[in-house]
Amino acid sequence: MRLSSRTLADNARIPGRCAFAVKNPVSHVSLADNRNPHLAWAGAPAGTRSFVLTCIDGDAPTKPDDVNQEGRSVPASLPRAEFVHWLMVDIPADVTEIAEGACSQGVTARGKTAPAGPEGSRQGVNDYTGWFKGDADMEGTYLGYDGPCPPWNDARVHRYTFEILATDLERCPVDGAFTLADLRAALEGHVLARARLSGRYSLNPAIGLR
Repeated sequence: MRLSSRTLADNARIPGRCAFAVKNPVSHVSLADNRNPHLAWAGAPAGTRSFVLTCIDGDAPTKPDDVNQEGRSVPASLPRAEFVHWLMVDIPADVTEIAEGACSQGVTARGKTAPAGPEGSRQGVNDYTGWFKGDADMEGTYLGYDGPCPPWNDARVHRYTFEILATDLERCPVDGAFTLADLRAALEGHVLARARLSGRYSLNPAIGLR
């Protein structure tokens, strides 16, 4: 399989319009257009009954001590973990493209409750759900796509991996506000092929990312 995008090239910078936040010289960050990128895929094997789409940041800090703290930096050497930005299942086998902005446009405080997507598809919980827990203005269940917003003082450039998986499932056996752990368990033994595309993003003004 192959995964491509008119929004970004593999390993290139994710455009600010597809991020949750962009740099702000006064307040460090400002909310952005939060548009999902264009994605297209081809070469699915025979027997494909549906597709699954994920976007995961593998560079999320494992300790919050220095995150977004004035006069401090999140060291590049800090161990990292996954942060989920998008989970979508039950994409019909005859769908091979998602337009930029078709599933997300703008930041929705407290999260999107019914994100747009291909007919029949369902979308799971992203990790802004936990990130905003306790925030009176933003706390909620975040479903669907929400783009990059790495710590503005992180010394590491974050990499975001978009992955499309061809499956033999007509309906993925996850329900409700499903998580990445739920999805991985449900897909075991059902993935026929996969393809990836990665983008990079940083909000650190000291990092010149092109």
